[in-house]
Amino acid sequence: MGFSWQVFDSRQQLGEAAAARAAELIRSAVAQRGRARVIVATGNSQLAFIDALTAMQDIPWEATEIFHMDEYAGMPDTHPASFRKWIRERVVDKVRPAAAHYINGDAPELKAECERYTLLLNAAPVDLAFVGIGENGHIAFNDPHVANFRDPLTIKVVDLDEACRKQQVGEGHFPSFESVPREALTLTCPALMRAEHLVCCVPDARKANAVKCSVEGPIGEACPGSLLRTHPDATLYLDRQSASLLARSA
Repeated sequence: MGFSWQVFDSRQQLGEAAAARAAELIRSAVAQRGRARVIVATGNSQLAFIDALTAMQDIPWEATEIFHMDEYAGMPDTHPASFRKWIRERVVDKVRPAAAHYINGDAPELKAECERYTLLLNAAPVDLAFVGIGENGHIAFNDPHVANFRDPLTIKVVDLDEACRKQQVGEGHFPSFESVPREALTLTCPALMRAEHLVCCVPDARKANAVKCSVEGPIGEACPGSLLRTHPDATLYLDRQSASLLARSA
């Protein structure tokens, strides 16, 4: 199938279409292998999609394992901005999957936590990853200055660039730039690309430049989202605003 994108009139329509595709892929994985393994993205851009997906009644969550892709270093899972908290409240508590595997950003030894999570994630193939694109083009927390398309690691500790930290404030996750952590744990670019299928939801006008660079710019680490174009089955779900700078609509 390769890489493709679709443009919708609203964020809700985008979310519903992406949810339908994700549900189909989860059902297929469970039918073929008896279980599904899914990496879940977090953040405001994923809300319509996750709300639509968790509202569906015919997904075999009882045979689905959930992973997530990043977490702030040093942050407890009770913090309002914690991605563990986001996934627990918006996904796990609603659908009760077979298992949910969290990256512990406040683990005492981050290197050991990366090693632990690497073993969990690599224990079997990943069927599906939900991926967003940041305002600076990042996927997970692979900002341009730390993205490595040939990274030998599965998960690593990275420092967050200024644009990424400003985005977190702009989305309402932190009260000030200074309060945003400087480091995070993130799945690497190759780790995300190893998922068999990618469902990528990127709404909103503030993502328009990142979408243009990802879809029409050079493939390279200056825009990590451009790596999506190399995947054998990645679909980008856009709304009119995020697609507004593209030379063609699909």
